[in-house]
Amino acid sequence: MHVLLKDNSKIELPEGSTAKDLADKLNQKGPDQALGASINGTTRDLSTPLRDGDRVILWSFNDPEGREVYWHTSAHVLAQAILRIWPDAKPTIGPPIENGFYYDFADLTISDGDFERIDTEMQAIVAENYVSQREVFSSKEEALKAFGSNKYKMELIESFAQGDALTGYRQGEFFDLCRGPHLHNLGKIKAIKVMKTSGAYWRGDPSKEMLTRIYAISYPDRKLLKEYLQQLEEAKKRDHKVIGPRLDLFSLKEEAPGMPFIHPKGMIVWNQLISYERELHDKSGYVEIKTPSMMIRELWERSGHWFNYRDNMFTSEIEKRDFAIKPMNCPGCMLYYRGTVHSYRELPLRIAEFGNVHRYEPSGALSGLFRVRSFHQDDAHIFMKPSDIESEILGALKFADNLYSTFGLQYHLELSTRPEKNTIGSEEEWANATNGLKGALDKSGKQYKINEGDGAFYGPKIDFHIRDALNRTWQCGTIQLDMALPERFELEYTASDGSKQRPIMIHRAIFGSIERFMGILIEHFAGRFPLWLSPSQVRILTVADRHQPFADEVAAKIKRQGYHVDVDDAQESVSKKVRNAQLSQVNYILVVGDQELENKTVTLRTRDNQVIGAIQVDDFLQKIDVERKERHLNSIFKEAP
Repeated sequence: MHVLLKDNSKIELPEGSTAKDLADKLNQKGPDQALGASINGTTRDLSTPLRDGDRVILWSFNDPEGREVYWHTSAHVLAQAILRIWPDAKPTIGPPIENGFYYDFADLTISDGDFERIDTEMQAIVAENYVSQREVFSSKEEALKAFGSNKYKMELIESFAQGDALTGYRQGEFFDLCRGPHLHNLGKIKAIKVMKTSGAYWRGDPSKEMLTRIYAISYPDRKLLKEYLQQLEEAKKRDHKVIGPRLDLFSLKEEAPGMPFIHPKGMIVWNQLISYERELHDKSGYVEIKTPSMMIRELWERSGHWFNYRDNMFTSEIEKRDFAIKPMNCPGCMLYYRGTVHSYRELPLRIAEFGNVHRYEPSGALSGLFRVRSFHQDDAHIFMKPSDIESEILGALKFADNLYSTFGLQYHLELSTRPEKNTIGSEEEWANATNGLKGALDKSGKQYKINEGDGAFYGPKIDFHIRDALNRTWQCGTIQLDMALPERFELEYTASDGSKQRPIMIHRAIFGSIERFMGILIEHFAGRFPLWLSPSQVRILTVADRHQPFADEVAAKIKRQGYHVDVDDAQESVSKKVRNAQLSQVNYILVVGDQELENKTVTLRTRDNQVIGAIQVDDFLQKIDVERKERHLNSIFKEAP
């Protein structure tokens, strides 16, 4: 028989061959290779038999699908180790996550001091190199009998519909309810380590019992584990929840959980972000609006949020009418569009809004600026004719590329297509929308990944996943085609033939959440903002009290040029003042003493401790004006002038 590979090449295999036989023939035997197989679009175990004409992709650790199989299997290793050490513990669920995996246990209490013991047992299990064995239950009753001593597994089994396939995986003495797929054998796991433990409610429900969650990580190479641990250490140093308050950028208070207080220095960064995007808006032909934060229930019913998003909304009753604080800006923009008669000549119409939205998040999920209850979205809604789709998507892609590159952020793109169920719109509308997105992506020359069936119910979308200085990825921007809201709000424009037509609409956000993007930038730059973003651009240090008048004169001149400048005239040594300025991430430090006073110069040094030397204030300003105007990421001073 023949099977098709990812590159459409054919390979011949004996009848009855499995995906493992294919991997062996292709010599994909390394611990990072052939972790699972996509067979006709579905990820399976390597033990799965192949048929003539099957299309097969072998997933490696570099593929998200491969890592999911790898970490899913590793979660079972963790559970097996826990049961060997604490036989009375009750395993519940253990999924792979973005970085590693976790497993939740009932009847288990552990501490950090137990981690080494668990690590040792996991390594022993891996060394036993069990082959994963998939077992299929003939009925729900059979599955319930197999897990009769574990009420959590029984609850999961009961939640499945009659006729759903129920499977389990066995490795040695350990057997667990699991849909799989799994690694063919445990020997591919070359490094595994417990990272932390926490509490977690059963099925995420605060009304149910608290379980013990154990997080862990595994890799096909010890070097990869070492690099990951080093990255975590670096991430701790860059933690925006530590750097932000230390630099007086923002704070979080118990009086307003999940609703950040942005401080004056933080507002400098904030305003620069918004000002920069407004500049791009002006160049790209956007108009800007502001819509109310609270609107009546009937609006949210019409948009669908009241029925589908109610649990995440903050609501209130005023004069016997229900209101909701907006969780999204879209419905307000729909009302704005409906307020005027529109012609095809106006389209595409690009409308931007920096809107403050509120969404209920459980207190346990809140995390600095990354996960909040109140945040600002840089939304835009673009109303257009069907013929505008490709050009407008190209424009939005270019817009995002300009913005992200200014911050030195690389990114990759993902195109999500129509889900299998519960979508609106005809096949033709979805095909046109998806082809419009795909055509624009192809024309842009950007590489992208297709996520089949992962679009929104109202249309396909493009997501931007940016990569920071630590090589971490963050989903920020999105471009979504929406066929639902224009229909729900009966939006129209007059076509060239005089007929009334429904506009196509794009949702577009680039920062996503400004608070979250600000947190990402704090960690990306480790608090060392480039000059144009920095809230602490220049500090002048006096050597003695007699130098203060000249320092104040220099500060006033620099301030007139629009820079954030202050004078440190404290009764401390210059070296200590320099250190304080560096800890405060001041971009440029100017020292004035007797020689500088006599020559009307300043001695310049950077926060990187690079001493530039004596320089005229006008020359200094001329150089940093270029650095600010061109939004350089690094200091313009490379060597002494």
